[in-house]
Amino acid sequence: MDKKLKAFERLLNIMDDLRTGCPWDKEQTMESLRHLTIEEVYELADAILDKNLQEVKGELGDLMLHIVFYAKIGSEKGAFDISDVLNAISDKLVFRHPHIYGDVSVDGAEEVLNNWEKLKLKEGKKSVLEGVPKSLPPLIKAYRIQEKVKGVGFEWKEREQVWDKVTEEMQELKHEVDTNAPKERIEDELGDLLFAIVNYARYVGVNPEDALERTNKKFIRRFQYIETESAKEGKKVEDMSLEEMDVYWNKAKEEE
Repeated sequence: MDKKLKAFERLLNIMDDLRTGCPWDKEQTMESLRHLTIEEVYELADAILDKNLQEVKGELGDLMLHIVFYAKIGSEKGAFDISDVLNAISDKLVFRHPHIYGDVSVDGAEEVLNNWEKLKLKEGKKSVLEGVPKSLPPLIKAYRIQEKVKGVGFEWKEREQVWDKVTEEMQELKHEVDTNAPKERIEDELGDLLFAIVNYARYVGVNPEDALERTNKKFIRRFQYIETESAKEGKKVEDMSLEEMDVYWNKAKEEE
């Protein structure tokens, strides 16, 4: 434990030095750091998907720096310091884990999650959806919304019911497209379909954000294979037919 505390103290001391001595660090505000923090979180997410633990370690360090940076700015404003941040999260965790720090019994992780949302309401939240950030990307937001309402029992009982909803939304979307409905109605139905697919992903234990990103990476890898391999034969992608490109696409799949 002493080794960990010393490492954390070292970072805090470095942050103090940077804030007083570095021209760039002195100019930063919470607002100027915000977009950089978001970028760091996405870089961490990439490292996790790539299963690159060294990169995960590095990105966690970058994110830790940002947390310490915000706390330093907070202390300068007289609003809070790093000890306030740490004590607040510790207090929250103790309160939301009565099965560890109290006399509540739970039967598995599912019940822990359900109790979590109910405890948050006891903290004064008026809606279970208050904790969903407005700026979340829509796909992640849909997933988090569904997770939140599940905690208070708003959930289909059977997986088949969710799949039925997916097929229902597919049919409704197709109907709107086939009847040349206004763009807004098509957009509504497409949104409903995507929301239903996200819901089904949860029921089969898949994070749709991770699944889509894996497909993005796979598509990039295969298309770049088309570009590099066709170039070896003196071909340009823009001059090839879809059928010609498909030959290389299938080779890329075989090599995987």
